Amino acid sequence: MAALGGEADTTGVQAAPLRDWLLLGGAVIASAGALWAVSGEPLVVGGFLGGVGVIGAALRLAYRPARAAVTPDFAAPDWSVTNAAIESTDTAIAITDRAGRLACANALMGEWFGTGAAPPRLSLDKASVEALDDALRAAWRDGSSRADALTSAKGTWRVELSRAGRGEDFLIWRFMPVVTQNLVADMAAHVGGKLGRALARESLQAAVVNPEGTVLAANSAFAQRATGNAASEMAGTDFVSYLASDDSERVFYAREGGKGTPVRLVHLPVADPDGIANTDPARTASLFLLIDNQHSVGDIRAGLPQIEALLSRLPLGLAMADRDGRFLFANAAFLRAAGHEDTIPPPYPADLVIKEDKGALVDAVRRYAQGQATAGDVAVRLRASPEEPVSLSLAGVRGLGDGAVLLSLKDSSEETRLKREIAQATKMQAVGQLAGGVAHDFNNVLTAIIGYCDLMLMRHTPGDSDYDDIQQIKANSNRAASLTRQLLAFSRQQTLRPQVLQLPDVVAEVSALLKRLIGERITLEVTHDRDLGFIRADPTQLEQVLLNLAVNARDAINDKLAASSGKGAAGVVKLMTRRVTAADVRAMKSEILPIGDYTALMVEDNGHGIKPNQIGKIFEPFFTTKEKGKGTGLGLSTVYGIVKQSGGFIFAESEVSKFTRFSIYLPVHHPDAAEIAQAAKPVAAEPKRQWSGGGKVLLVEDEDTVRAVAERALVRQGFEVTTASDGEEGLEAIGRGEFDVVVSDVVMPTMDGPAMAREIRALKPDLPFLFMSGYAEEQLRREIDIPNMHFLAKPFSVQQICEAVEMVLRGR
Repeated sequence: MAALGGEADTTGVQAAPLRDWLLLGGAVIASAGALWAVSGEPLVVGGFLGGVGVIGAALRLAYRPARAAVTPDFAAPDWSVTNAAIESTDTAIAITDRAGRLACANALMGEWFGTGAAPPRLSLDKASVEALDDALRAAWRDGSSRADALTSAKGTWRVELSRAGRGEDFLIWRFMPVVTQNLVADMAAHVGGKLGRALARESLQAAVVNPEGTVLAANSAFAQRATGNAASEMAGTDFVSYLASDDSERVFYAREGGKGTPVRLVHLPVADPDGIANTDPARTASLFLLIDNQHSVGDIRAGLPQIEALLSRLPLGLAMADRDGRFLFANAAFLRAAGHEDTIPPPYPADLVIKEDKGALVDAVRRYAQGQATAGDVAVRLRASPEEPVSLSLAGVRGLGDGAVLLSLKDSSEETRLKREIAQATKMQAVGQLAGGVAHDFNNVLTAIIGYCDLMLMRHTPGDSDYDDIQQIKANSNRAASLTRQLLAFSRQQTLRPQVLQLPDVVAEVSALLKRLIGERITLEVTHDRDLGFIRADPTQLEQVLLNLAVNARDAINDKLAASSGKGAAGVVKLMTRRVTAADVRAMKSEILPIGDYTALMVEDNGHGIKPNQIGKIFEPFFTTKEKGKGTGLGLSTVYGIVKQSGGFIFAESEVSKFTRFSIYLPVHHPDAAEIAQAAKPVAAEPKRQWSGGGKVLLVEDEDTVRAVAERALVRQGFEVTTASDGEEGLEAIGRGEFDVVVSDVVMPTMDGPAMAREIRALKPDLPFLFMSGYAEEQLRREIDIPNMHFLAKPFSVQQICEAVEMVLRGR
């Protein structure tokens, strides 16, 4: 696929040649002379020449060369360079802009998906296209996203999306193939490899045959009996041509004839548990085992132990049942996939499933045990995991004595775990968005309540009958504001002040407070690894994380000690910092933690632990295991939000009555020399400039109560305030007068604060802005990105808004 994009043509329209102008002038003079000769009127000739002059001027303007384009700040992108840089042999890469147009893609993108459409409109099934649409919206919103199990006729892929560009106006799509297991190829490799040699030592001849009867692989024992040469290449030959039968229906090798030892032919269908075998014959095959029949024709159970030995070695979950539906045996993989803890299977396959599915499974086993040997699947729910239906494959087999049905069960525990993790992550993201929206709207209400309390307190003095009541209202409002801040922390919308720091320094700062917090009955143990990497985070928020985890650990230990009447081991809370390298992460084989270097913080206690059915919910807002009235359910959700907003990961492990451990992984930051020096340098107090007071303020706020409180507060402080209810009214006010500062909300109807700010800056480039918002400051700065912009978090008090306006004016 060729690179797309290029530079705009800046050449103007070329002027007409001089020869054409001379010819035109001659024609005009000749026409004027003819007009004089005919009319003899000078006014007529003058009018004619005036009209020609006007037309000539218009033509001159039309042919005037365009002015040269202004040189841009950045060179126009050369997409051919980008196209060369993204070439890959195993990843299809495409780049699209905000309009969804394909800017660039590598050759593999065109090979896999064609050149007719740009992502997400690719040649995939409907569900995959919908998944790509969801990932597209998530990437524009969050900066990155991913989608798994995208399928088409050519294969299965997963995709990772990330925003890029100077203005983050482009999306990079990376498609990677998902390699599915080919059981037929795996079985052929086993039979032609080490497993086949092991079977040959036991005199078991084995061959894998496709539906056309062609041998895909065979072990040396089969090759020896069939051709006389153990090293003979069997792949691609006709399986039936090596065998013959007599009138008694005994099977012999054709090379040995009727005098050879008869063999018993055991047929095992190889069914793909993913269902691909039903549509792709190339991935369907049969495993044939040929066993020397040294005994009488009726003694056909003599080779069954060898069959059991074979099936126990295979990585598939396989079991055998008789015609009455009883288990004859089951290998370890089958029992593990079924969630059966004992090494001996139960009497019947139906004993593994829930009561509602027993009848269907019994009927299926009976059906496949009778008549012609066929294969199929039945959906059942296991007793070990009744909420997750599984597909149990059944195949009728003949020639194995009592063995009549072969059962196959895929171990889907890992797949189930990943589904649950994805579902949990999706739920946490949805709850976070809801919590952030509620907190932001609630902050407007709290701003009005706190502001009116402040205004009322100015008219009352301590000792008045209403003074204490107003103070109580304000105190509870501030408590509600702290709850909204915790919700914003969970939804990753709070304001952070990240610094380059060492994690042990943060632990040392808060250790003394933690010892007092957990009490004398509980021991605090602190250990640090050496050579810990720098991290970039807000130290105040990290201290909040430690405090919340320590409080939970203290309560868990105290509850355990109270339940045991103080008996047993003493309470211990451990704070540990660990150095985690990329090799350590790779060894963990985590599906969530990206490979890289981390500095880990672990908080562990020996309290009562967390029940397995609760550990997946502990980070959700308002979920708590404490008694009613003893917890808000926001402590761990706050921890989760702070860690996630800092770019880290948090995991919880617990065993009831033994321990609970929270592990926080923060990516290692590699600071430059200036950052290290700044981190070691004490923060100097900024000189405070004096403001003489007064000033003209434009206040733009759509909430009437918030606008009224802010206006009264600023007027009492001596400011001249002009109010507006949205961005359009604010623009009109700017056109009518001069202002020293604009105080504006961010989210407003019709025209929001950032749009209004850009319009005003075009007229007054030096006018400072103070934005009021419940969103995170860094998020606000990324979206607005204009100089001389200041921030005031909601809810705020009367004193805070006055001080914020004075600070902005002092900095002018």
